[in-house]
Amino acid sequence: MTMDPDGPDETSARLRLDRVLDLLAVTFRGMTARADEDNCECHWGSAEELALLKIPDVELDPDLLRRTWRAFDWQDHGAVLRRVLPQFARSLVQGLESHLFRMDDAGRSFALGHWQEWPEPQREAVWEFLHAWWAYSLATADPAVPVHEVLVLCTEASDTLTPWLTAWESLDDRHTDRHLAEAVDVWEYDLLGDQLPWSAWGDEEALRAELVAWLVRCAPARLRAVPDVPEEPLHRIRLIGLTGPARWEDPHWPNHRY
Repeated sequence: MTMDPDGPDETSARLRLDRVLDLLAVTFRGMTARADEDNCECHWGSAEELALLKIPDVELDPDLLRRTWRAFDWQDHGAVLRRVLPQFARSLVQGLESHLFRMDDAGRSFALGHWQEWPEPQREAVWEFLHAWWAYSLATADPAVPVHEVLVLCTEASDTLTPWLTAWESLDDRHTDRHLAEAVDVWEYDLLGDQLPWSAWGDEEALRAELVAWLVRCAPARLRAVPDVPEEPLHRIRLIGLTGPARWEDPHWPNHRY
């Protein structure tokens, strides 16, 4: 029997993600922007492009898709988001948006759509998409979008950090631990300056405190399990858990400038 080189966890996570992408296509089939929706031609797009948002299920070119989800001045952002969501979700998973834009912006587009107030089947489809993409990203050695960026989108889209960290903590394997090491490398500068490593619309201080508490509790043992990870990231995690002179007078303080 030929073994799957990706392993059973990654394969099952990919199948789950593919199913939910299909579910989004079914759930949001026939959706359009409002008939009276409008936007400025000089900074968003032409009347012909706007008309496409009022026709259901027509694929948008990548540039138009990006201008649409990134516009935060729609009269009914939720209706516009529902119109583009199946294509938007596929583009996110493929990493096409993260190469050009920050994931906190993409998560904010979800939040502005107030998807948690949508009818239950639509709400559940979005929730399942976020969880399925998160699970797949964690289980994959080299996801199209780095795990720490997917975390930002999921957090901003759902206005909570807790379920995503809980899911990360529940998985204990070489991929999830390696993703954690990469995240620490990206986050440590901001966290050592007592800043959240992304721009949040919610309570940044509460998010930062939750992330710090989770890292201090969970990261050291997991980072020690990652081959070739030096001691320095472990010291950075320890320093993140300290405050004031105890942090910057420590011999392992990296002399960051803020």
